[in-house]
Amino acid sequence: MKTMKLLSLVAAVWALAGSLQSAQAADMAPPPSAAPAPAVNRLATARQLIEARQWEAARDELKRVDDRRSADWNNLMGYVSRKASNPDLAASERYYDEALRIDPHHRNTLEYSGELYLMKGDLPKAQARLASLAAECKSSCEQHTELKDAIARYQANGNKYVAKGNW
Repeated sequence: MKTMKLLSLVAAVWALAGSLQSAQAADMAPPPSAAPAPAVNRLATARQLIEARQWEAARDELKRVDDRRSADWNNLMGYVSRKASNPDLAASERYYDEALRIDPHHRNTLEYSGELYLMKGDLPKAQARLASLAAECKSSCEQHTELKDAIARYQANGNKYVAKGNW
């Protein structure tokens, strides 16, 4: 009898845990079985290449994934376009603009596009991105801190862009 009660209790706990888990994901529709993997997972290889500073390989991987409707994908395309050995700042700006069109709250894009504006010598636009991050973060977040530091380096260097590692 005790074993039956214990098994019933365990089953009830598992059922409760399952309902809590599904409640957390209630705002997300279950993916159809034939749908491609979410962009975040599909971008893992590109993120690894970016971490290794293999810009061209990362760009090739992103082109292979080709998820233009994803803010993350556009953000990463903007990033590798800006960081490549031969930077394409115009393409970078287009990708960042598209990422922010898709998700105006995308913190990484707000930070990186602010850095792009510093590279282009446009301090007011970089400061506008910093203000957007301040509003977005409510208090300081990593992206706000990074862009704030980049602006300080820019100003301390006579309004010339200085990458973080070159300070």
